[in-house]
Amino acid sequence: MSYEFNTLGDLLSNPKIRPIARDAIRNRNLKNEEVWNMTLSQLTEDHVFFGNINNGIQRLYEAADTGEWYYPLYSEEECAEDEARKGVSLVWFPSADPEADNRPFILVVPGGGFVNVWNLTEGWPIAEQFNRCGYHAFILTYQVDGEDSLLKKNMDDFARALQLIQEKKEQFHVQADRYITCGFSAGGYLICLWNTKMGYPDHNLPKPEASFPVYSVVSMKYDDDDDGEDEDDTEWQYRIFGCPGEEAVKGDYEIPEHAEGFPPCALFATAGDDLVNPEHSKMLARVLESMNIPCRLEIGPEGGHGFADGSGMCMAGWTERAVKWFESLQK
Repeated sequence: MSYEFNTLGDLLSNPKIRPIARDAIRNRNLKNEEVWNMTLSQLTEDHVFFGNINNGIQRLYEAADTGEWYYPLYSEEECAEDEARKGVSLVWFPSADPEADNRPFILVVPGGGFVNVWNLTEGWPIAEQFNRCGYHAFILTYQVDGEDSLLKKNMDDFARALQLIQEKKEQFHVQADRYITCGFSAGGYLICLWNTKMGYPDHNLPKPEASFPVYSVVSMKYDDDDDGEDEDDTEWQYRIFGCPGEEAVKGDYEIPEHAEGFPPCALFATAGDDLVNPEHSKMLARVLESMNIPCRLEIGPEGGHGFADGSGMCMAGWTERAVKWFESLQK
């Protein structure tokens, strides 16, 4: 069933997806925006949002119909201690492919500049595509609130997600120690950070079999618009890193300098990205190649930041290309 002629508001108001609807774009109240009354067709045709949100919402509805699809990662008591944990969750999209049980599952981590989490474009539609490629997928909604050390809290969110999958591996039909991470922009940085000693080693969890960073930030040193530090920069740095930026880049947060524990990576970006320069992806690719870590780098000739699943542009089909590349490494 297609929902392209339904309004976004009608679809997100359906009671069966109530637990995740408010986090379609975490920390944005879409009810107060013009998009609420636009149809999915209008949103796509007018390029308001990138990605095939119709397929993503359709797959979300199908998952919700099963009754087993939404999993909070923190208890009510833990959320009472820290309200930023409210809504931190996993959404489960199982693939219909019977061979999916024998493949790694994919943990999808949308972006949003550490302010939002764009499940609507970089979560549900991406997981739907991986399902069609024959992979079980989970979408992580992580913490974006709080005033200190957000990245460390996000690593805890990753750990909670993987521990939950371990606990419910039979229900999810997965091998809990076999997984791939896929992240966008800020989410891309998070999956890269998970590959350093701050991530899976520090949490005593298995290493991903591969990672797919998409238009990802990887370096805090590289900044085309660096024109000095101001008070707002300092507040942002403490919120994200828990320390000044100069300490962060000398520590574990500068990804290219801590890539020795990385799995194989397929990186995707576009030449026209005016928000995250594709040099970030190129930089990481060079480092991985120097360490003889398998790497695939694809820089599309056109398109900007946030192309999501690449529908209607040169990046269309990147999800399929990513998994085919990963599978080629297994032969």
